Amino acid sequence: MQNHDLGSILNPNLLRDVRTLSTRFRSAKPFPNLVIEQFFAPAFIARLQAEFPAFEQGNRMGDDGQPGGKSTMERVKGLGPAYEQLDAAIKSPEFLQWLSQVTGISGLLYDPWYLGGGTHESHNGVSLDPHVDFNYHPSERWHRRLNLLIYLNPSWEPQWGGCFELFRDPHASACPDVSITPTFNRGVLFETSERSWHGFNAIQLPPTEIGLTRRSIALYFYSRQRPPSEPADRHTTLYVKRQLPDRIMDGHRLDCADVAHIRDLLQQRDNHITSLYAENTALRKAQDAGLIGNVLYLAKRAFVRFRR
Repeated sequence: MQNHDLGSILNPNLLRDVRTLSTRFRSAKPFPNLVIEQFFAPAFIARLQAEFPAFEQGNRMGDDGQPGGKSTMERVKGLGPAYEQLDAAIKSPEFLQWLSQVTGISGLLYDPWYLGGGTHESHNGVSLDPHVDFNYHPSERWHRRLNLLIYLNPSWEPQWGGCFELFRDPHASACPDVSITPTFNRGVLFETSERSWHGFNAIQLPPTEIGLTRRSIALYFYSRQRPPSEPADRHTTLYVKRQLPDRIMDGHRLDCADVAHIRDLLQQRDNHITSLYAENTALRKAQDAGLIGNVLYLAKRAFVRFRR
């Protein structure tokens, strides 16, 4: 893809202001990030909006295996001509070079399978707990390095929730360090690492807007190498359940909203613990099955009898 084609998709200012964007990205807190207004050219994002898939078309299964309020679609190239053009653009050497210049990360790779990415759509009431992402590509030996999110919500107010949040340490504080309203054609680029805690708060739409959903496109980028001081053991996405609001402290008198919020937090923790137990059980069943499982069983049996 040639530069003039990339310029017809991106806001042309992004290609001209690389140095300014790079300075903002590298100096941002609580970790390198960049909020970009009008990320795509107006005509192009209008086409992406028009071809956005129906909620029922995507994967709606939650972590508990039941249909939930969030839908994702990884098969981006099949959504229409605009998404085919998007796919061609983000894998082009010109775009990857632009990303490298902005972020200082060389050797970036695009994910042709969009694993975990693609289109995301969430209904009222949905939230995303603070987390750091899985750190290696699920099927390749690639390090995850960057997330790029572009929002497609023509009408959205901060008080409606669904705001993208960045945390220095969600274990220590319930309050995000940065909160970003997911307004139309706003892009958020951030470095993924063991400290890039992010999520979004609960969507709480007013009755007049109850039919709206929170829509975005999520693009992930990788590299074959990472600085020697940064790699960690391979892990899945690591979540932290949200802390009590700062207002709930010694001397605070609980009202009905406080009690409901605390009960919701406890229910979320119970659901998380149940999910972890189910995952542990599934892993043990898989370990016990087949030839390898029988070999491990005999080995453990022999070890216990030998000790006795």
